[in-house]
Amino acid sequence: METTQKEGKVYILVLTGGPCGGKTTGQSRLSTFFENIGWKVFRVPETASVLLSGGIKFSDLNEDQGISNFPTDNDDGHACNRCIALLACSKSGNVYQFQENLLKTMIQIENTFFELARSCKRNSLIICDRGAMDPSAFVSKEVWERMMRENNWNNVELRDNRYNHIVHMVSAAVGAEDFYSTEDHACRSEGVELARELDHNAAAAWVGHPYFDVIDNSTDFEGKMRRMIGAVCQKLGIDTGDRLLTNSRKLKFLVNGPLPDDSAFRSFQDFEVVHNYLQSEPPNQVRLRKRGQKGHFSYIHTVRRPVKLGQVVEVKTQITHRDYINLLAQKDSSHFTIYKKRRCFLVNNQYFQLDIYQSPSHPRCKGLMLLETYSALNESSLRERLPSFLNIEKEVTGSPNYSMFNLSLREDWKNSKKFCRSIIGPDQNHSIKTNGHVDDRAEKENLKLNGHSSDLEVNEHKLVNGKSYTTNF
Repeated sequence: METTQKEGKVYILVLTGGPCGGKTTGQSRLSTFFENIGWKVFRVPETASVLLSGGIKFSDLNEDQGISNFPTDNDDGHACNRCIALLACSKSGNVYQFQENLLKTMIQIENTFFELARSCKRNSLIICDRGAMDPSAFVSKEVWERMMRENNWNNVELRDNRYNHIVHMVSAAVGAEDFYSTEDHACRSEGVELARELDHNAAAAWVGHPYFDVIDNSTDFEGKMRRMIGAVCQKLGIDTGDRLLTNSRKLKFLVNGPLPDDSAFRSFQDFEVVHNYLQSEPPNQVRLRKRGQKGHFSYIHTVRRPVKLGQVVEVKTQITHRDYINLLAQKDSSHFTIYKKRRCFLVNNQYFQLDIYQSPSHPRCKGLMLLETYSALNESSLRERLPSFLNIEKEVTGSPNYSMFNLSLREDWKNSKKFCRSIIGPDQNHSIKTNGHVDDRAEKENLKLNGHSSDLEVNEHKLVNGKSYTTNF
């Protein structure tokens, strides 16, 4: 998702995360990488740090609420982490006014950088040290909704439409405890627990953004930095060759109903999603997506191109509501409109999207639920990350009968000339059953997805509750 102005594009990234997650180092590494490839890089400072450096003391805000009893991070008794200070502030009576002013200040500072970038003729990367949704991690849901209502703000605009990409750097307190410290002080046990809580809250604040990557501690720190840079380059379509070697790939799983109770999902956001395919010249696919909550929507125009250097290329552009309405006139009548409820959630530091197909989509979509995630993990590690509370039947990555393009076709698949047997390679002679499932010959076809071999016969082995997982990465 990128905004083009004059000769250059502007890409707005939020770098967020828990304490001691590598956010500061990540900003520096990102800046160096993108400056080396000719981009202009803008770094938006963290607003809370700006206010703290100006003499604001949270003890003043919290004078009568007993901040001295709040857990501290280091040995001198002071809450050394800014997140902890904000959380302490959330206990005070004047938290609302402070958080409201903090968010207003943040938006104005960011807007200044956004305007500067849009006037630049070079490609520009804007790195925001935290973003507009981060303050929601430190106030109650009721306080946040009041703030949105009284300032005529909404989550879709602040979260989805304001930024192109969110990267959450997981705290070292989650999976790399031996390296967790703040300001050169060894962290006590209660500090680790608090850091984990802060990390979860920071990630949960951004659940629902369409382009959200969680960078965990499954590798060493250098590997974590490479994965972070690789995630940004992947979204931008920048070819990094073998410089980063992230091996991240999109994975898709078939989920059987019924959907568990909402309480099974710790942090989630539900969205209305509508997809329409537009007229295009094969093998390109062009689609529009409308996505939102409570009457507020974002709109994306996507062009999916055939394989290039072993990878599928998707060009995503954020558009206005007016552009969306105008482009709908180019709707391809050979496709049904696809309606979904999309549930975005975090489990074990892995970000998932569960698409629940809804009427009036094509009857072949009735009851269909597909779970998607991006991962570079090996088989055993990924199995541990999958949500155990979902009845996951099998992996269907690369299978044409679970492609949204094919699912939306009006024609019967057996007779359709538009059925896309592979968007990532030459057409294969699949025999499709009338119920939409590929027969044995189709399951034995080898496809190539994002440059990785994917044997459908292996890829679609049964997987029940995440405990019997077989794949070929």
